[in-house]
Amino acid sequence: MLEARGLTKYYGGIAAVSDVSFTVSAGEVLGYLGPNGSGKTTTVGMLTGMVEPSGGVVLFQGASVSEDPIEFRRHVGYVPEEPHLYPYLSGREYLELVACLRDMDDLVSRTRIASLLELFGLQHQADASLASYSKGMRQKILISAALLHDPALLVFDEPVSGLDATSALVFRHLLDELARAGKAVLYSSHELDEVEKTCSRVLVLHRGRVVAHDTVGRLRQALSQESLEAVFQQLVCEIDPSQTARELVSSMRLGA
Repeated sequence: MLEARGLTKYYGGIAAVSDVSFTVSAGEVLGYLGPNGSGKTTTVGMLTGMVEPSGGVVLFQGASVSEDPIEFRRHVGYVPEEPHLYPYLSGREYLELVACLRDMDDLVSRTRIASLLELFGLQHQADASLASYSKGMRQKILISAALLHDPALLVFDEPVSGLDATSALVFRHLLDELARAGKAVLYSSHELDEVEKTCSRVLVLHRGRVVAHDTVGRLRQALSQESLEAVFQQLVCEIDPSQTARELVSSMRLGA
């Protein structure tokens, strides 16, 4: 359904993303992993049409998205890493604005908005301004906006940031249900445990390049590791996390 082919992005002569290729099929959740600065968000920007690639192409259902970017976006639900919302709108008004911009039928959008607000536990705050919402509440509004028009492709960039434990668990099950409904899902996250439990395949990015791309099971087997976290550390960590933690605690006692 979605294919990234040789995606590359330069900023000031420096490659933020270099020759990244992968596919996401209907009914599949692809985990997109990497440390801060690895190029994950830049890739997401290119996939959603918000960042112009320096090279490569994004294909949706076999056609380049650059041929008709507006039509492509009709099929995409996107949750960005940062919840930039209009603070003076209420949660309900924001979702109504999204529905209007997507040219949704009024009755359909009202029905779906009411249902999403209730399911996310926001019905009692639906008419309060977004400025009064917590980060987790704003995140729920963004996820609701992504689901509202029943898209074929969903792109999540750190979607559980700010969510409480129960809501994060709901989101994990949501990924399963979206795949079961035939949606293609790209899940960019630092939550390695969640990715391991929910994703069909994972792609690991380091310094803008793909360093691993396979199922979690095959990666664990190939690298002789017991968990995705251990695989991730072996592939991209340039320090020993446990040693660094010990040194941080020791630094607290310096000069005492």
